[in-house]
Amino acid sequence: MCQADKFIATAVGEVGYIEGPADNETKYQKANQPWCGAFVNWCAKQVGLKIPDCTYTPAGAKAFAEAKRWQLVAEAEPLPGDLAFFDFPADGIDRISHIGIVEEVKANGTVIVIEGNTSPDVKGDQRNGGQVCRKIRAYKVKNRGKVLPSLPVFIVGFGRPKFKECKCSTKTNSSQLVAPTQEQEQPQSQLSISPTRHAL
Repeated sequence: MCQADKFIATAVGEVGYIEGPADNETKYQKANQPWCGAFVNWCAKQVGLKIPDCTYTPAGAKAFAEAKRWQLVAEAEPLPGDLAFFDFPADGIDRISHIGIVEEVKANGTVIVIEGNTSPDVKGDQRNGGQVCRKIRAYKVKNRGKVLPSLPVFIVGFGRPKFKECKCSTKTNSSQLVAPTQEQEQPQSQLSISPTRHAL
């Protein structure tokens, strides 16, 4: 199994994990703080993958950009194993504030993403929901076709880890475990990747 496959499989294996008993208390970090980035760091560490520290998500995005391993969402061609960085306008934080691991890229402009510290439904807190969940997220504005309405695009860009070279496919089956939830929220806003605050 390729390193990328192992990375994704590690994340998938954590789906359903719930923080606690204290708020933001998880096995992914020592300090009890928002942990979506700590989850990504932990998954990478399990498979020996070196990535920028994503505990503070704007700093993680900035590091990928500086390493020339960053794609803005408007021009992105994501791959399984990429890291999706998010901004949720309704959360009151006008910057990148969440991250997840791309499990699968769909032909309709959406990706299946494994995310730590999110909510399994649209009503819950998307960046501090306390669970590891599989989510359907849009990366293209027109992403669902005529049958279903398009999902809002909250992804700002993708960071691409430098995986050890392998000839295996990184495609995974998104039908495993729980079904992903669909997001219907407000349109994406502009945001900064300038690291000025602590973990999110």
